[in-house]
Amino acid sequence: MLFIGLLLLLLLPLLATTRLLWSLWMLRTLHLPPLVPGFLHQLHPNLPFYLLGLTQKFGPIYRLRLGLQEVVVLNSKRTIEEAMVKKWVDFAGRPQITSYKLVSHDNQDLSVGDYSPLWKAQKKLTRSALLLGIRSSMEPVVQQVTQEFCERMRAQAGTLMTIHKEFSLLTCTIICYLTFGDKVQEDSLVHAFHDCIEDLLSTWDHWSIHILDILPFLRFFPNPGLWRLKRVIEKRDHMVKEQLKIHKETLVTGQCRDMTDYMLQGMKKQMVQEGDMGPLLEGHVHMAMVDLFIGGTETTATTLSWTVLFLLHHPEIQQRLQEELDRELGPLASDFCVQYKDRVRLPLLNATIAEVLRLRSSVPLALPHRTTRPSSILGYDIPEGMVVIPNLLGAHFDETVWERPQEFRPERFLESGTGPRELAFGCGARVCLGEPLARLELFVVLTQLLRAFTLLPPAGALPSLQPQLQYGISLQMPHFQVRLQPRGASAPDPGENQ
Repeated sequence: MLFIGLLLLLLLPLLATTRLLWSLWMLRTLHLPPLVPGFLHQLHPNLPFYLLGLTQKFGPIYRLRLGLQEVVVLNSKRTIEEAMVKKWVDFAGRPQITSYKLVSHDNQDLSVGDYSPLWKAQKKLTRSALLLGIRSSMEPVVQQVTQEFCERMRAQAGTLMTIHKEFSLLTCTIICYLTFGDKVQEDSLVHAFHDCIEDLLSTWDHWSIHILDILPFLRFFPNPGLWRLKRVIEKRDHMVKEQLKIHKETLVTGQCRDMTDYMLQGMKKQMVQEGDMGPLLEGHVHMAMVDLFIGGTETTATTLSWTVLFLLHHPEIQQRLQEELDRELGPLASDFCVQYKDRVRLPLLNATIAEVLRLRSSVPLALPHRTTRPSSILGYDIPEGMVVIPNLLGAHFDETVWERPQEFRPERFLESGTGPRELAFGCGARVCLGEPLARLELFVVLTQLLRAFTLLPPAGALPSLQPQLQYGISLQMPHFQVRLQPRGASAPDPGENQ
């Protein structure tokens, strides 16, 4: 094994050079985007900001190499929408990289699955489960779980807390209820899924896994990070299979208790009408459930946490939000809750959510796309099979679209009803399927939280608004604490609870 490893290391430069020369030969007649020199760009901290900075020299679309892989990066709203909306079929693919294959169950994942008729059927089933299967129960569940969350927060009022952890457990609880229905009677089930998803995300984001996408042959070498990821995935799949087993044993045809019921029955209907694309299998339902937890827990919790952090820095906005809530919802003692369909009554809250999503997208580089056929962007040729990265941060900081884009100014979304919209959930065929649920959660949680509490920073300096310095594709929010003061209560002594 050692001999083979040394041989591969000696051959690597030759293989890289051969691949580079072959690529240059094949692409010699194309008008390609400009190429950024170097091949270790992924080692730059806070990669979305680094990629955005390259636009000053290379423009809103350019190529660069991440190890042996050449990619095209889109850094403006115009380029992203041209690719993902106007020419969505051309850019609907996913690269089948090593880490994707590891976390996907027999290549049946929805988020990282490649574009195909079977993928389209899986997407349609999952979207229907969200928008039709639990349409009547989604908002009541979110309202109920959020109300219980606020009661728990009231018990901790006045103490410093790490609210991101609380938000993470809240969003995971909502996903559990919507996915598993009334079976979520024990907190142990929610905590088990929450801990598993946190462990999976942290392990998947480790450098020892990222390097496998750059140098896939390293998966044959000892790698503790890879071993840990496989153990977490095995635990994840065991938990999901247990829930699928329970649902199949208690399923009543024609009745829909939750999303799992809806997808299992929808899968059976599709098997009868499969045509030439092959049937949807239980594994597709399995991975749709996994995607709901991965995509619907930490991302929404992170956006809620960023909102709290921005409001700590802008208490005048927080005060205006509370005045808007009091005006529209009545006195604090009232149990009246505005419905999501009537959210137009709270324009400043909607604008604040949009501004936080613009400034701090929880997945700023989205997931990489792959061209399904030759195409073009802004007159540049994009060959078939090219990996394309939409830098959503570039779209949100685009000075041709947004005035003073780096400033927190919710009022920019109040100035015109026809103004630009943020792309925090992506766009086109690969838009995040959980967007309706996430926007509902953001609205309901912030409505109830700001109506019940005033958000106060710790004594002393305010927490930083800058992402933590880290290596990776996401922007890590800084650790911070907050004090929740029940509205109407007197302000606490700043020296308490330190």
